[in-house]
Amino acid sequence: MISITQILYSIIFFSLTLNNTIHVLCQKTETDSVSYVLSCGASSHGTDENGRRWKSDARFLTNSSNSRTATAQYQDPSLPSTTPYMTARIFTSNSSYKFSVSPKQRFWIRLHFYPAPYSSLDPSNASFAVFANGFTLLNNFSASITAQALTQAYIIREFSIAPSQSGDLSITFSPSTQRKGAYAFANGIEVISMPDIFNAASLVGFSDQFVDVQSSSLQTMLRLNVGGQYVPPNKDSGLTRTWYDDSPYLFGAAFGVTSQVDNITKIEYTGDVKEDIAPLNVYSTARSMGPDAKINENYNLTWVFQVDANFTYVVRFHFCEYVMTKINQRVFDIFVNNQTAQQSADVIAWAGSSGLPVYKDYAIYASDRDGDDELWVALHPSVSMRPEYYDSILNGLEIFKLNDTTGNLAGPDPVPSAIMLEAEARAEAAAKSFVFSDSSIAARVIGGVVGGVVGCAIVVGAAFIYVTKMKSKDNSSQCSSTNWLTLNGYSRTSTGKSTVSGRSNASSHLSSLAAGLCRHFSLSEIRHGTEDFSESKVIGVGGFGKVYEGLIDGGTKVAVKRSNPSSEQGVHEFETEIEMLSRLRHRHLVSLIGYCEEDGEMILVYDYMANGTLREHLYKTNKPALSWKQRLEICIGAARGLHYLHTGARYTIIHRDVKTTNILLDDKWVAKVSDFGLSLTGPTLNQTHVSAKVKGSFGYLDPEYFRRQQLTEKSDVYSFGVVLFEVLCARPALNASLPKEQVSLADWALHCQKRGILEEIIDPQLKGHINPECLKKFTDTAEKCLSDHGIDRPSMGDVLWNLEFALQLGKNPEEGNVVSENKSPRETYPTHNALLNIDEDSVLVLSEEIDDPDNPEAVFSQIVNQRGR
Repeated sequence: MISITQILYSIIFFSLTLNNTIHVLCQKTETDSVSYVLSCGASSHGTDENGRRWKSDARFLTNSSNSRTATAQYQDPSLPSTTPYMTARIFTSNSSYKFSVSPKQRFWIRLHFYPAPYSSLDPSNASFAVFANGFTLLNNFSASITAQALTQAYIIREFSIAPSQSGDLSITFSPSTQRKGAYAFANGIEVISMPDIFNAASLVGFSDQFVDVQSSSLQTMLRLNVGGQYVPPNKDSGLTRTWYDDSPYLFGAAFGVTSQVDNITKIEYTGDVKEDIAPLNVYSTARSMGPDAKINENYNLTWVFQVDANFTYVVRFHFCEYVMTKINQRVFDIFVNNQTAQQSADVIAWAGSSGLPVYKDYAIYASDRDGDDELWVALHPSVSMRPEYYDSILNGLEIFKLNDTTGNLAGPDPVPSAIMLEAEARAEAAAKSFVFSDSSIAARVIGGVVGGVVGCAIVVGAAFIYVTKMKSKDNSSQCSSTNWLTLNGYSRTSTGKSTVSGRSNASSHLSSLAAGLCRHFSLSEIRHGTEDFSESKVIGVGGFGKVYEGLIDGGTKVAVKRSNPSSEQGVHEFETEIEMLSRLRHRHLVSLIGYCEEDGEMILVYDYMANGTLREHLYKTNKPALSWKQRLEICIGAARGLHYLHTGARYTIIHRDVKTTNILLDDKWVAKVSDFGLSLTGPTLNQTHVSAKVKGSFGYLDPEYFRRQQLTEKSDVYSFGVVLFEVLCARPALNASLPKEQVSLADWALHCQKRGILEEIIDPQLKGHINPECLKKFTDTAEKCLSDHGIDRPSMGDVLWNLEFALQLGKNPEEGNVVSENKSPRETYPTHNALLNIDEDSVLVLSEEIDDPDNPEAVFSQIVNQRGR
């Protein structure tokens, strides 16, 4: 029999063994990696939009009694996901998190903030500091003011902290003592170990001096995939970094040209440049100056960034040549804040071969002696080296702020413009004058009105600030581009002066704001590029005027749209098109290059779309029918463009005229949304009524918008649903020659869908070529888009997801039962377009235009082979 003593000894031995085992498991070596991804205030695990898993933060608090959890009272539609932003940890006194980290490794700290109302707390009272192992990351930080100034719903701050010799990391949140009722909060915290990717950086202006970066802590201000697209954390090369598009930061009209590595050249890491430095996506795309040596000699490829004064910055340039193969083919100079950082940069000479990436770090101190809070980066061909090509190239760019001598990294909060604050106050006062029975509806309406007015105020404010700052600078004929939030939260609007000759201010149709937004072409440039508006160059005719094929800058093909000089039609659309498109840069939006307004002319210059409009490839055409895969990819591209308009820009943009003639196709069949002449800003404009004229193309017009005269982004979703059925059925949205019940494609398609006979009206060219599961997903999506009430329609993000899923389902149609092979003659449908106008007195005016087969229909921004409104 086992004695009590033996049992006790066994328990003690087991306990000691367990403790030792736990100690061994928790102990970290110098090379261990840690990854803490915490959703503050969450009670359970959650997953974000990139599939990353976030855990609860509770067990890392040193004293949970100083904090409480809270849930945001509403979800902003621009939030990428509910995790980690809809829950928060609230701190009313100094509170700390403690983490075990590797003593010899650097680590990322990323802080996520969503300044929304939590319980009874006022977001404006959230003012606090954040400290980490002796470094001040934030000080007197107001997330609400920062979000307001940047017009962003959420904020991310990223820091790279020097190794902690103790192996512990403490992050402390400290509410401000200067504000009564102040509190601190956080929605998400990331602590992730990282390799030491920093070396000494050459000090700009002092060729023999270097800045020690390895012993410093840094804040990431910018991280750009130059010439490429957004790279999310799950697509980074293991360090969960986010890389943003660089185009919003380009200065002036000289955007250069972008390129991508071909299928033959292989990008390979080297011993000096490992995957930790940047993902292959960054080195596989680039921005260069263009093919014209004479033009390149006379301008710099320039980016402008807003930074905090009185700090030292490290600017990291990423390069990879995949076009040039020899030394001295492309040699250029690098400038930072108008100082030479590098003379005669030759990427092939640095790397030794094509396809091998390199990076260079340069340090510069940003002084406030001139009140300058901008950092300029410019590239220019090294003419003195007489390279084979006068050009420059850049693949990626990062900007890091180094801590000062006191360990401080905190900069001041950005200041909202006075114009924006005044407009917001007026909007709130106006919204409060309405009476609502449902307080939640009132909150949404007030938010919508404020958002819309603030969006407009930002435009005016940005122009005002720019004019004030740029009075002393002479940069004529430049174009602007706005940007969105990056890691530092700063945004930049750069606008050049535009000297418009040949017209008086009194006769100008273009506002001073619009005139400063985009490149100005002289009338002589336009005449030269179109061979003096030669009839042989005409590629389209519309109510606005003729569209010409033209050449600019020594050979770049463009579409030139010229108004009828004797007509006032399209003046408002002309202005709106410039003001909208010059602010937006996206792969799936048509690019506006510039404008001309001289001697009564109104001319717009666009990228040339070689394959015209989507509609001319669907019906009433002799062109080969598009395959189902092509049609689906085009729909996905258009959906991406609309999704960007609704959620990716600074504020919601409602297109208002989505249809197949406003979806253009470039030479690679990439879909691009066009015609922004009717676009409006704001998530909901004039919630109770529409006092200005509301326009939209009949057949695509949202019935709820028509009935209630309330416009939302769901109106675009309805129109896009019509487009989806138009693509599937290859017939116009309206066909007056058909029986009454079939005139409207939307009504007829829904009728056939409900009766289960939709296959009967599908384009005969597609029958037998669509996987039934793919077809079902596609038609279900289109049907939901056409829901009678906007609240029942999916968002464009949901539509995009469903279409991409349908594409995956349709990749192998032969594996399943395809749509029946029953053939029927393909009809040739006359086109029908009616433009609906509701004037200020709510009098319905319907102007219809039914075209014959030789006279195709078009709208304001159509660039090839179309007639206008």
